[in-house]
Amino acid sequence: MNYQVLARKWRPHNFNEVVGQTHVITSLTNALTHQRLHQAYLFTGTRGVGKTTLARILAKAINCENLHDANPCGQCDICLAVDEGRFLDLIEVDAASRTKVEDTRDLLDNAQYAPSQGRYKVYLIDEVHMLSGHSFNALLKTLEEPPPHVKFLLATTDPHKIPVTVLSRCLQFNLKRLLPSEIFTQMGFILTQEHIEFDTEALKLLSRAADGSMRDGLSLLDQAIVYGNGRVSSEEVYAMLGSIAKQPVEAILHALAQANAPAILDQIDEVSQLSPDFNDLLQQLLQFLHRIALVQHIPTTLTHDLESDIVAHLASMMSPEEVQLYYQIALLGQKDLELAPDSRSGFEMVMLRMLTFRPAGIEMQINSADATSPKTPFPPQTLPPPQKVAQPASQPVTQAPMSSTNSDHWASIASGLPSGMTKQFANCCALEQLDETQCRLSLDPQFQSLLDDDVVQRLETALRELLKKPLKLSVEVKTLSSHTPAQLITQAQENRQQEAEKAIYEDSTVMYFQDNFDAQVLPETIQPI
Repeated sequence: MNYQVLARKWRPHNFNEVVGQTHVITSLTNALTHQRLHQAYLFTGTRGVGKTTLARILAKAINCENLHDANPCGQCDICLAVDEGRFLDLIEVDAASRTKVEDTRDLLDNAQYAPSQGRYKVYLIDEVHMLSGHSFNALLKTLEEPPPHVKFLLATTDPHKIPVTVLSRCLQFNLKRLLPSEIFTQMGFILTQEHIEFDTEALKLLSRAADGSMRDGLSLLDQAIVYGNGRVSSEEVYAMLGSIAKQPVEAILHALAQANAPAILDQIDEVSQLSPDFNDLLQQLLQFLHRIALVQHIPTTLTHDLESDIVAHLASMMSPEEVQLYYQIALLGQKDLELAPDSRSGFEMVMLRMLTFRPAGIEMQINSADATSPKTPFPPQTLPPPQKVAQPASQPVTQAPMSSTNSDHWASIASGLPSGMTKQFANCCALEQLDETQCRLSLDPQFQSLLDDDVVQRLETALRELLKKPLKLSVEVKTLSSHTPAQLITQAQENRQQEAEKAIYEDSTVMYFQDNFDAQVLPETIQPI
């Protein structure tokens, strides 16, 4: 029954074992290498990111008898004593339980005496922000001018509660929240060393639920091992975490992109069986929409995201205008949950409001081009500007002669490509040459940031499968000689809009109301049918 929890068993013992926090480790190892040690260090950050662990490693390193590349050796008497908790010159204090000024004075009375085992006497004060004002005053003088054999290591989750006079005397390191991918990798390593079977999907769920804290992640992993009877599987983790792991946001957003109200309400009904926090669910939805917006404008921004494929797929199903509208509605809808009769009905109204105010022009874009093709996720300002109604209907939209044959042919080919980012890239290209062995495309310089070898390779493979030809694809960044499929869609929209506005202005009923009742037509309210 001497089982040791994973968070303690796999606590790092040197800098190389610490996950993440590279910016802190680099500074500490350089200080150890060049013997430029500060008298006081302050480690800040959220729970479970390694504040106390780094402080203990630093305390061990500055006293170690045989450092290896600024890392404690782990084999000398001092390293073993620190690891076993019997090193007399490492005084660990929990400030939450010793807040009185008398406790601080008793602690500092022994600071003047030389260390008994190591080179330095180290005071490690955890949750230092819990000290009282008088305790900070008692600590201040010793902290500013400590004896040469004394080092202070402070750790806190709330540095704003520490007086600025103390902060100014410390070298401060802000520890970052860990990425889900970092927690996922560490969990996989630990389970492999422990010879425990696991599913990749289960570790993804646990790493997301850890919320940036390695300690929370390993505690959940301990719970999952017990719940799964010695095995970590996705089914048991789903059941253990409940609504947190279900991630219904993906399904809700997928139904929202398809304007499928029954599917949205079905998903909400399914989630409600688990008694979720709908405010938390709305927060997750906002985070998802934020990541979707990032992918639409900068496709490579989420390379370390465990759900990058899901986010990219949803980004291809929505336009940037829709994502921004949904985000704003969800953001304002948070306060509505408190005023609603119950949180579920409030959440349902937020989702229905998104459907109600869904841009009508976006739906027409799908109907006019390709019912199966995703909406283009690129910024609207990159497409040709729309014409004004006052211009003659016969005025051409383009400002330079382009090949309509190539444009129509390439638009037909692009519409047959599988949905996704590859198809979106193809929609922004113009066809220069296509024969049995070669396909040459041109890309406008404003889209140059989308060009990379991986996208070109995926498009080449898709074209080979679609056209049944051993094509070699090349993409050149230059001024376009023909329209892109995205431009053709925009032109078709503009033409239909002009025809709709012309029909309204020439309608006899509208003209009657204008002549007799001084009525006015609002062009922005006219939508083509």
